Amino acid sequence: MARSTLSVLSRLAVATALSIGMAQAFADPILIKFSHITADSTPKGQGALMFKRLAEERLPGKVEVQVFSNSSLFGDGKEMEALLMNEVQMLAPAPSKLEQYTKQLQLFDLMFLFDDVAAAQRFQNSEKGKSLLKSMEPKGITGLAYWLNGMRQLTANKALVEPKDARGLKFRVQPSDLQAAQYSELRAVPRKMAFAEIYQGLQTGVVNAQDNPWSNIYSQKYFEVQKYMIESNHGIGNYVLITNTKFWNGLPTDVRSELEKVVDEVTVEVNRQAEALNEEARKHIVESGRNEFVTLTPEQREAWREAVRPAWKAFEKDIGPELIEAAQAANSGR
Repeated sequence: MARSTLSVLSRLAVATALSIGMAQAFADPILIKFSHITADSTPKGQGALMFKRLAEERLPGKVEVQVFSNSSLFGDGKEMEALLMNEVQMLAPAPSKLEQYTKQLQLFDLMFLFDDVAAAQRFQNSEKGKSLLKSMEPKGITGLAYWLNGMRQLTANKALVEPKDARGLKFRVQPSDLQAAQYSELRAVPRKMAFAEIYQGLQTGVVNAQDNPWSNIYSQKYFEVQKYMIESNHGIGNYVLITNTKFWNGLPTDVRSELEKVVDEVTVEVNRQAEALNEEARKHIVESGRNEFVTLTPEQREAWREAVRPAWKAFEKDIGPELIEAAQAANSGR
């Protein structure tokens, strides 16, 4: 009787194991929706597509990544809410869109803070730079990496050489009080506007100046509705790759570990390609013959820096003077 009972139990155990194995084999993959507002041809667009390819290659059947570009799923105004509600799992917004979750990331909105991309990267790779990625976790957002998009350039319908040239111009700004304050210091008129609305805003005169990296200026065709391209290199065009903290921490350990490796690999490639993609975009704009180019000298850049510095001071406490000091130190290679 005992032997018969054991035999039945053994068969049940085998059957249970097989059913569990079959259930796992046919389980739906973990769905990761990656939404962003730029074109596929931009550094961010290329990074999102590379993340999808590598994640699905390394975790076949376990992960499915859906990429939604050009605000096709959620635009500027809705994407953060969607992330917090886990309607999307990954975004790569500009730091200015995260200021309500941590004031420290406003650091990247300080105009003329970094001399070049290399300085920005040195800061981002530093201990203080990396700590900012975790600063939003109490609000349910985990930063995974910084993705570069080149330096930001000014465009306008008049030449901008000295700070006084900005007076009276209507500048599109991101949803950033600090950005708005800096343009106000220049006696310009800041107007907060979603990324998807910039072209029409420039075309209709709602705004008559804006700033973006070359890749966005070209892919979004801003050069078609702006006469002057000002090589100001006044800010780092970067994104913060973020995810829903609860979603990320709830992933199976092996899946999360592999995705972290994929993120690291994609980040290296995005940052490597960013300069080339921006140079190519600039070349296409030059070849169009539509625009006049103005390049600010180091002395002119310093004059602009001094003009916006009162806004730096006003936001220094929120950001943290030690962070600003560390960022400035990165300009000299420290």
